Amino acid sequence: MRFSLAKPVMTASGCGGTGRELVPFLDLTSLGGFVTRSISRDPMPGGRAPRIWETPSGFVNAIGLQNPGLDGFLARELPWLVRQGATVFVSIVGATLGEYTELTRRLGRAPGVAGIELNLSVPDAAGLGMFDVREPIHAASVVAAVRRELPRDLPVLAKLRPDPLRIVEAARTAAEAGADAVVLTNAVPAQLPDGRPGGLSGPAIFPLSLRCVTEVRRALPELPVIGVGGICTSADARAYLAAGAVAVQVGTGLLHDPTCAARIAADLEGDPS
Repeated sequence: MRFSLAKPVMTASGCGGTGRELVPFLDLTSLGGFVTRSISRDPMPGGRAPRIWETPSGFVNAIGLQNPGLDGFLARELPWLVRQGATVFVSIVGATLGEYTELTRRLGRAPGVAGIELNLSVPDAAGLGMFDVREPIHAASVVAAVRRELPRDLPVLAKLRPDPLRIVEAARTAAEAGADAVVLTNAVPAQLPDGRPGGLSGPAIFPLSLRCVTEVRRALPELPVIGVGGICTSADARAYLAAGAVAVQVGTGLLHDPTCAARIAADLEGDPS
């Protein structure tokens, strides 16, 4: 299938909460997609507090993939999002290929799911007991397993590691395995002052993610790319779109200013497509 969105602004996984937290600040239907926090098969309690450390240009988080598990998500979070009219992309994460396929099989039958985003770039995957995607072939194995379980009209987005030296190889491998688009990129592996591993996100990673988008678009012009990393303003979003992204995801910016996604979406609405 050819991946496309009605509007070019989405939320980034984990930064829009359940969606309820954003409703006072934006209309979820104004976005091209709401990406959920990463959902695992079983509930995950998340990391211990404090689990966010602010830096001069972003923050390091050790949230620990906190989520209610698939059953809780299907019972409480997805139905609410569907009632709001949101275009829901469910981010998923698994400890094994079997967990990824189980998650996909059930979500593929759930009303209101617009697509699946594979979190293939958890900064501390091994420490959290998740499938550790160190090599492009590992990402491809997940994409292929998930693609087999989904109806063809449901897109698979592969969220890849922020590695500009291998990002083209990773994107090409994911696309060949069946990804309809790639999301570039995720938080960069980092560390909290107390020694716990975490992920650095925010404006600090903007140049890195923008480089990844540029490299992939140059090498793979037919592959749709979604840019994410450090987007706080319309100018940031336009930089990704100018580099060839078909859409952008707003993440850390929402935690500083929960209105920023709505403002960016409204500002871009008048731009030529």
